[in-house]
Amino acid sequence: MIAENLIWVILTAVGIPGGMITGYFARKVWAAKQIDTAEAKLHALIQETKNKQKEMMMEARDKSIKLIDDAKRETESRRRELSHLQERLEKRESLFDQKLLDLEEKQQKLYEKANRLESAKKEILKIKDEQMAKLEQIARLTREEAKNVLISNMEKEMKEELAIRMTKLQRENNDELEKEAKNILSRVIQRCASPHTAETTTTIVNLPSDEMKGRIIGREGRNIKTLEQLTGVEIIVDDTPEAIVISGFSPIRRHLAKRALEKLIQDGRIHPGRIEETIETAKKELALDIKKAGEEAAYEVGIAGLDPKLVQIIGRLKYRTSYGQNILRHSIEVANLSALLAEELGANVTTARKGGFLHDIGKAVDQEVQGTHPEIGEDIAKKFGLSKEIIYCIANHHDDNPPSLESLIVKTADAISGSRPGARKDTYEQYLQRLNELEDVAKSFEGVEKVYAIQAGREVRIFVTPDKIDDLQAIKLAKNIAKKIEEELRYPGEIKVNVIREKRIIEYAR
Repeated sequence: MIAENLIWVILTAVGIPGGMITGYFARKVWAAKQIDTAEAKLHALIQETKNKQKEMMMEARDKSIKLIDDAKRETESRRRELSHLQERLEKRESLFDQKLLDLEEKQQKLYEKANRLESAKKEILKIKDEQMAKLEQIARLTREEAKNVLISNMEKEMKEELAIRMTKLQRENNDELEKEAKNILSRVIQRCASPHTAETTTTIVNLPSDEMKGRIIGREGRNIKTLEQLTGVEIIVDDTPEAIVISGFSPIRRHLAKRALEKLIQDGRIHPGRIEETIETAKKELALDIKKAGEEAAYEVGIAGLDPKLVQIIGRLKYRTSYGQNILRHSIEVANLSALLAEELGANVTTARKGGFLHDIGKAVDQEVQGTHPEIGEDIAKKFGLSKEIIYCIANHHDDNPPSLESLIVKTADAISGSRPGARKDTYEQYLQRLNELEDVAKSFEGVEKVYAIQAGREVRIFVTPDKIDDLQAIKLAKNIAKKIEEELRYPGEIKVNVIREKRIIEYAR
């Protein structure tokens, strides 16, 4: 047993060193093989690199040869092009030289012709002078005198012919202009055909029964007196069944009275205290209705940005009439007509539309403010900061020569609207009767020589005898005539009383 262990120890002692020696040599052999392998790879890599270098050198040489060939071809092409251009230039130079020679030759010929012409001209002038001298000797007139006589005769003949031609052209132009104006107006009127109904100065209020008439009159007429006093209208209670009539020149007062009566009839309590309360309520409702009417009218014509107070004034036109024509509807129509006319004539459409819409704004307050409605309207427009073009349309729509094209358009549109059939209730006979009455009132005063009602009855001009009426009496006469017109006649707006005292002294020297 011991011997076996000893043998294993000996074997172990001998085997271990031997294994180490064997491993060392085996490692050395393996390392040598690895080195040989790496060197082979390095050699192969170097060889591959050399091959690539040769290929790149060959490729670079080919590219260089190609670039050299391209450069040679381009150089040859440019050389041929330059040679061609040089040939063309030489041809042009030779052609230019030839033309220059031809031009010099022609110039020389022209100089020779000019000299010959100058000689001929001098010869002609010499002959002309000789002929003129002979003519002056025969006519016994100098050249200037003959020239003046000839011009004078020609002027006389040409003046007559020119006057005839101008008259003919003017007649033709007037005919053409009148025809074109009629065409424009007819197109505009056709595009704005508005219905019209003339209003009256009375309003009818329907009653539930005839018994209500007595309640409206009241004990000893106190109810009807209160109504008339607070509204400023006349209430007519007649035999008409289940109806009473409100009469008054102011539509706004008639509407106020009608609205108050309808509320009282619906409520049933009719006495002076209740009448006052109802009228106050009706006034507030009427103010709202006026504002709404102004807003709707501005919206209808397409005008925005107006001051609310100005819109309120516009709404008052709903209850204002002129010879039976409602002024608010008239203003809307004039605005539309003005816009269409401005579009046809190339004027400012916006200015014409606004000017036409506001041209009668003064009639909203002309019964409360002194002055004609164009003057009042001008003041209102200035107060609300409207442009001067619109102010021209308002202030001059009744003038003979408006200062701008837009104001002339508004004047024309105003005339079209007022002259439509049915727009105003005045017939021709009624119109003449009203003007005759106005003239008769003025003629009834002593010292009046002639009277003329003008501007559709808006002004009456009175010529007095200067020997019978002095300046102070003329002032008194104007006041007395105005007062009598106010007392005896009914008329819309304001009438201007113009008393003229003119004395002319004529003598003849014989």
